[in-house]
Amino acid sequence: MARAVVIGAGIGGLTAAVALQQRGWEVTVFERAPSLEPVGSGLAVAANALKALDTIGVGDEIRKLSAVQGEGGVRRADGRWLIRTTDEATTARYGGDSVVLLRRADLVGALSARLAPGTVRLNSTVKGVDPETGRVTVRTGSAETGPVESEPVEAELVVAADGIHSPTRVALFPGHPGPRYAGTTSWRVLIPYGSVPGQTSESWGDGKVFGVMPLAGGLVYCYATDAVPAGGGGGDQRAELLRLFGGWHDPIPALLAAAAPENVLRNDVHHLTTPLPAMHRGRVALLGDAAHPMTPNLGQGACQAIEDAVVLAHLADRGAAGLAGYTAARLKRTSEIVARSASICRATRIRNPLAVRLRDMTIALAWRLTPGRMTGAMDEVVGWTPPAP
Repeated sequence: MARAVVIGAGIGGLTAAVALQQRGWEVTVFERAPSLEPVGSGLAVAANALKALDTIGVGDEIRKLSAVQGEGGVRRADGRWLIRTTDEATTARYGGDSVVLLRRADLVGALSARLAPGTVRLNSTVKGVDPETGRVTVRTGSAETGPVESEPVEAELVVAADGIHSPTRVALFPGHPGPRYAGTTSWRVLIPYGSVPGQTSESWGDGKVFGVMPLAGGLVYCYATDAVPAGGGGGDQRAELLRLFGGWHDPIPALLAAAAPENVLRNDVHHLTTPLPAMHRGRVALLGDAAHPMTPNLGQGACQAIEDAVVLAHLADRGAAGLAGYTAARLKRTSEIVARSASICRATRIRNPLAVRLRDMTIALAWRLTPGRMTGAMDEVVGWTPPAP
């Protein structure tokens, strides 16, 4: 039985582990965290990722756990709609699926439940990978027990799903410049809310964005960005959000008032401005944020990691030729999506009042004149289909 090591038990790593096990691989997942409990945030899973999850038998469960995006669009800070969409139009366009919304923890739980017992090794930090032999050096242990150097593990395939600041990527491509600050900081928070707003929306202001995503079970996932220097934070981040967005349209102020300060997460946004030369080297394949970190503006970060995972599993048993095929199948597509997302990010960072007004007028006019064309602009992203079994 061929052996695979997966570095990182995020969404991409877990999807890869499930897909590889289903194809007969012996899989070990090394995760440095002490648990699989993910950050408290929500997630949008678009039609392309749902189709990928269908190939490993998880898609229908995710649909059941999710809320459908429904009617939504882009608004101004005062609430005026710039773009409005309907779930029916999107569903018809993409073959029965649109976008579903759920807690990140629910997707992680659904994936991890499909792994064989003992697959995931927690408190395990990968300290080195040899791409030629597939030898992985691991340090295990918690703060209580102290670090222990484990015996090296050799594998036919190593899947590096170790995040935006991937040490594996740095080791494989030491001359690459790596991710750069995108010019925005983001906030995320899950809010129990008795009267859940029925519409998903993203509102744009002067350098700022606020998103509202109703989830199942009376939860609302809110996210926000602001064009500020990197490295900020500290203190009461809910108070900071109220300062920035408390004067925006309903229900934003009420949602923020209901948020627990300790649940607000703040992170600087980084993305890859220069694509990697390849998504593999030797026996190692890079996946998700380790391969193509992107801004969140297209909602495709997790979706592309899921795509990566099922494509990699489909090709991995072909050895070196399969990994070369993985790069050929994924590098151009993901690089284009990274660039598209970055272009939207730049538009949200505009602060000059006249430029903001012009941006909003252009978006609204384009939508009124050619709504089908604007919806179709996502065809290449969301219309993707996984490889045939």
